[in-house]
Amino acid sequence: MTDYPKTSALMARGREFLGTEHAIMCGAMSWVSERNLVSAISNGGGFGVIACGAMTPDLLDAEIAATKEMTDKPFGVNLITMHPDLFELIAVCEKHAVGHVVLAGGIPPKGSVEAIKGGKNPAKVIVFAPTLALAKKLLRSGADALVIEGSEAGGHIGPVSTSVLAQEFLPELAKEFVVFVAGGIGTGDMIAAYLEMGASGVQLGTRFACATESIAHPDFKKAFFRAKARDAEMSVQVDPRLPVIPVRALKNKGTDAFTAKQREVAKILDSGEIEMAEAQLQIEHYWAGALRRAVVDGDIENGSLMAGQSVSLVTEEEPAADIITKLMEQSEAALKRPSRAA
Repeated sequence: MTDYPKTSALMARGREFLGTEHAIMCGAMSWVSERNLVSAISNGGGFGVIACGAMTPDLLDAEIAATKEMTDKPFGVNLITMHPDLFELIAVCEKHAVGHVVLAGGIPPKGSVEAIKGGKNPAKVIVFAPTLALAKKLLRSGADALVIEGSEAGGHIGPVSTSVLAQEFLPELAKEFVVFVAGGIGTGDMIAAYLEMGASGVQLGTRFACATESIAHPDFKKAFFRAKARDAEMSVQVDPRLPVIPVRALKNKGTDAFTAKQREVAKILDSGEIEMAEAQLQIEHYWAGALRRAVVDGDIENGSLMAGQSVSLVTEEEPAADIITKLMEQSEAALKRPSRAA
């Protein structure tokens, strides 16, 4: 801790909340944020988060157990709010005494926060919110911490940039609540800036996607190393009647295939064969399958290469612990610059 006194001091609330050496969370990336990367990040002083995604309760049960075999440090589990088995997944987290549950993908359904916090092994609840009003409501209704994630991020994103969200949310919330900032963060300099604005910590996904411990296919990693910031494009919503959360990924044939998938699902929705919730679930299943093709199979043409715009800062494979050390060193150097002390 003494190596990074200024950064650690600004991260104090986040470190205490997470129970970690550094308040650096790893964003949950389906097929990537599994036992190997999660344990490596936690062992490296950060906070790994298992991406449950479309896992069944049995698969999540096995993943948590395997992760606990690889680290005795704190880690969390990210659950998608629209998952049909959400409450069963919450029960699995309780069974393993998971300390932190991240609810993502939408407004937490009724009773979910209470289920996480009220069991025999209560966990802390971390949420996302696209608006300040909703953030305040969630935090005052039981959520323990908030992640504000800007449109620069990879995967599912909102419409507003991280820098604007930080300026809007942090002055209103940071004194009273634990708030992490995410989206477009690739260096310690940006971490320092958000900490000085009042953030308790940060969340990075893209920066860790190509860590040595990441099981992502070598071709998936090479695509990241080659990519520029502008290559990480946001998906287009085809039909306004089918609200689809935009996804940022490296442009390829899979991007075009998603546009076609939206038209297909919208047509079925119009026919009355399925309800809106099922339509949205089909879209989620599409992403899960497309992402697996890229991450696991290495199909970088047809799979989904979800990446944030900070992908341009990912240039080589490095151990997760080294990435964390580099980020902390950069943040500390930034905070010690004479111009900041003046």
